[in-house]
Amino acid sequence: MITCRSADELVKLRASNQLVARILEALRAMVVAGVTTAEIDAEAERLVREAGAQPAFKGYRGFPATICASRNHEVVHGIPSPSTTLVEGDILSIDMGVKLDGYYGDSAVTVGVGAISAESQRLLDVTEASLYRGIDAVKPGARVSDIGQAVQEYVEAQGFTVVREFVGHGIGTRLHEEPQIPNYGPGGRGPRLAEGMVLAIEPMVNVGKPGVRVLSDGWTAITVDEKLSAHFEHTVAVTADGVEILTLRPAPVSAGR
Repeated sequence: MITCRSADELVKLRASNQLVARILEALRAMVVAGVTTAEIDAEAERLVREAGAQPAFKGYRGFPATICASRNHEVVHGIPSPSTTLVEGDILSIDMGVKLDGYYGDSAVTVGVGAISAESQRLLDVTEASLYRGIDAVKPGARVSDIGQAVQEYVEAQGFTVVREFVGHGIGTRLHEEPQIPNYGPGGRGPRLAEGMVLAIEPMVNVGKPGVRVLSDGWTAITVDEKLSAHFEHTVAVTADGVEILTLRPAPVSAGR
């Protein structure tokens, strides 16, 4: 069943998702050479609990951490570890969620460690742009699969591939709700979008083949060819005239801007 949220519920969902956005901004600043993914995870949990919220991922189906920290060819669900130390040129996906006042927030970002290769930067740019292409397809009356079609068409036009094994999802009083939101088409299928739906849209994009496999830890998914992968996610609400991004982060200010 797909739930359309009331105005009062959307107030709570804005709060939980803005908390995720603020914490992700703080974690981005930690993504530097020499830092371990366990250190980033510990800071994430500290910030979540300091805000009076709960980590949404920790303990979910046995997941052991507050964030998913997926490096380079790891696609999603990477487990933070004190033995995983970031080095110059890595890319790191940080996916995190919270539960605040009974409502969930969820977002992800992929960050470069220091100076990264041109290929890595282009992968990050294309993946983030594909997320916004998907968000642009959100409006009342559109179909769920219109989102995935917009993502897929953009990604493949840039020479990259879309992961199919993992999808976006509805979100609200549970972390994962209906509908599922694949990052591929064709469009014109699935439920119609309606005002009050809240959706986590999260393309995962690979440099090489689209296939993934899960490691023996039961969580970490990597690309089958061990080429780079990136992941960006926003939680959005369907509004009467379009879409509101609930996890919108402040734009970083670069030198000279």
